[in-house]
Amino acid sequence: MTNQGTSPAKSDDLLLEVKDLKKHFPVKGGFIKKGVGTVKAVDGVDLFVKRGETLGLVGESGCGKTTAGRTILRLLDPTAGEIRFNDPKLGWINLEKLDRKQLQKVRPHMQIIFQDPFSSLDPRMTVERIISEPLLINKMGSGQEVKDRVAELLRVVGMRPEYMSRYPHAFSGGQRQRLGIARALALNPSLIICDEPVSALDVSIQAQVLNLLEDLQRDFNLTYVFVAHDLSVVEHISDRVAVMYVGRMVELAKTEELYYAPKHPYTEALMAAVPKPDPRKRDRPIKLPGEVASPANPPSGCYFHPRCRYAKDICSQENPELIEVSPEHLSRCHFAKELTLRGVIV
Repeated sequence: MTNQGTSPAKSDDLLLEVKDLKKHFPVKGGFIKKGVGTVKAVDGVDLFVKRGETLGLVGESGCGKTTAGRTILRLLDPTAGEIRFNDPKLGWINLEKLDRKQLQKVRPHMQIIFQDPFSSLDPRMTVERIISEPLLINKMGSGQEVKDRVAELLRVVGMRPEYMSRYPHAFSGGQRQRLGIARALALNPSLIICDEPVSALDVSIQAQVLNLLEDLQRDFNLTYVFVAHDLSVVEHISDRVAVMYVGRMVELAKTEELYYAPKHPYTEALMAAVPKPDPRKRDRPIKLPGEVASPANPPSGCYFHPRCRYAKDICSQENPELIEVSPEHLSRCHFAKELTLRGVIV
């Protein structure tokens, strides 16, 4: 059951609302490939995204954040849950109920920037073909009109129109990611899922791409769901941050509040691991015992309780609900209102 605090009262400001989203993958074994279990990659995610904001989605590798992003876009079909999107033309629609033909009408307004700029671009296609492909598929122009649009998109992302005839191998990783961003912008989307768009780039190039994303958001009123594991990057670009652990969202709050006053023990451990530039303000990281729980065989109750230093008997017995600790600050912890946790040291 989802607490009413998972979305603001005014739905006019919302672009996306996700309730109890689940994506499970069957595990098959044996000679006849019989089902022997289920991997709960996404196991009950609740979130909302406002127009024009950036929602950061963070967690350890394998926590389900990328799967959640792709399921929201219906690149993967959800096992259960509700995905409501405020389409500019159709209004509020339930994405999980749309068939393939209906999805084609919504696709232009939801795009994705992939993590790997090398494998996400077809090496056999020129830059012009890569960026123009979504325009041609959606019948949004032809001939010179499409070519002019590609040239415009290249300028927008800081590249020269003369590059249209080149192939992806001629570009660096940062330039390739700019091409991926141009492709995502081609159809004037409202929502873009940024799937770790800078994790494969050098640090200096990361800053350039992040600044570009911020400029594009301001110029085109874009809304981002920014998936990442680099907490410093997420703090820089996000208005609010959602924290995931073993397929579940355990905390959601405004960036500053979550970083400096977390309300979930797992978030506290993540914040303690953020590097501090001032050696005088460094603190000992919080060492979590054991290993990350397996999404194929998660523990009972709170998934984090085997590693939590605040855990009590109820934590292993009952699954905590996502509750509103303060306005728009949600936490999935039995003791969220009682604990005083450590944030980033400043």
